[in-house]
Amino acid sequence: MFSRDRWNEIIEALTSNWFRTLMTAFGVLWGIFILVILLAAGKGLENGVKQGFGGIATNTMFMWTQVASRPYKGMPKGRFYSFEVEDVAAIEREVPDLRFVSPRNQLGGFGGDNNVVRGLNTGAFNVYGDYPEIIQQEPMDITSGRFVNHSDIDQKRKVAVIGTGVQAALYDKEEDPLGTYIKISGVNFMVIGTYKKKSRGGDAEEGQKEIFVPFTAFSQAFNRGNKVGWMAITAKDNNSITALKGDIIDLVKERHKIHPEDDRAVGNFDLYQEFSKVNGLFVALKAVAYFVGVLVLLSGIIGISNIMLIVVKERTNEIGVRRALGATPWSIRGQILMESIFLTIISGMSGIILATGVIWLVNFQLDQMDTSEMMFLNPSVDLGVVIVALSILIISGLLAGLIPAQHAIKVKPVDALRTE
Repeated sequence: MFSRDRWNEIIEALTSNWFRTLMTAFGVLWGIFILVILLAAGKGLENGVKQGFGGIATNTMFMWTQVASRPYKGMPKGRFYSFEVEDVAAIEREVPDLRFVSPRNQLGGFGGDNNVVRGLNTGAFNVYGDYPEIIQQEPMDITSGRFVNHSDIDQKRKVAVIGTGVQAALYDKEEDPLGTYIKISGVNFMVIGTYKKKSRGGDAEEGQKEIFVPFTAFSQAFNRGNKVGWMAITAKDNNSITALKGDIIDLVKERHKIHPEDDRAVGNFDLYQEFSKVNGLFVALKAVAYFVGVLVLLSGIIGISNIMLIVVKERTNEIGVRRALGATPWSIRGQILMESIFLTIISGMSGIILATGVIWLVNFQLDQMDTSEMMFLNPSVDLGVVIVALSILIISGLLAGLIPAQHAIKVKPVDALRTE
């Protein structure tokens, strides 16, 4: 490994026909290049899709009431019912391994009437009655002031946190909304904070046009009593909300006299289940990238092996002389293997460098663009991929040189000396 003479022989052998060496190396270079680019492209697509979730806690389900489709315990088919605040306490008490159970009420709706007024300005916005934990389930950046806290909940304070879209619609450009009042369906609320939600693709703009007020103040101001419109429920990190969903729904059915087999009465959306499907897709894409990249790399390795066989044939006389002078079979084998590994690693690293340059260029172009609604973001590969690529290169170099090396040591010195 550290013999200068051996390295001189390797360099001389590879540069004696440099064009052939270059074409041979290109196969490995192209294989590694394709592998890295495919993995980076898959990562870029994954980043873009995950951006669409807007940073929301993915181990979360949303649950709401629907019409009972079966009669049960004297209750008729087709009846309406509502969740209650007591249901929230029961779920927290009876179902373990839950991190957050957030009751929510909603006023307004997409395309609803103008329900928010400030001076001469009006707007139609979604207004949510929430608990402070919702900011950890549906992350947002507080741009000024603060979010709702438990003191607001306990004292039923009529305060509001507004999105930047609401601020733009109701306030002048340089006006500070903190401490001012807005009227929501005829009830005054003081603005205590502004927020900007993380981008969620096409819903990014709508996400900034929402207003959050304390759940208790919402219920008091809009006569909701102890009713709950819907819930956002998040499991602890080491648990799946999908596994707990059945227990939660069964408990709610029992409390509201819903038939155990009535699957229509409780509506739900399991974000974790959907997110798992997306993750499965990207695992499959990564597997395809490795499969295609390794196949392309394999064609380059076969090329190197073939060229090394030709090199061994051309150097048969030289091998015979070395064997006659006392060179051991392992010395001959090691020479061929080192030439193969050296050529493979040099060409493979060149492919990695070229792919890195292309990825940098793509990221540079993306930085100049608005990526908030793009499904492709920050293509990259981590250090683990580079280590895997290097491992593949070393193994490939050994495999490419193994057959030529074995062929070289099988040549008898007398026969080798007779060749011209």
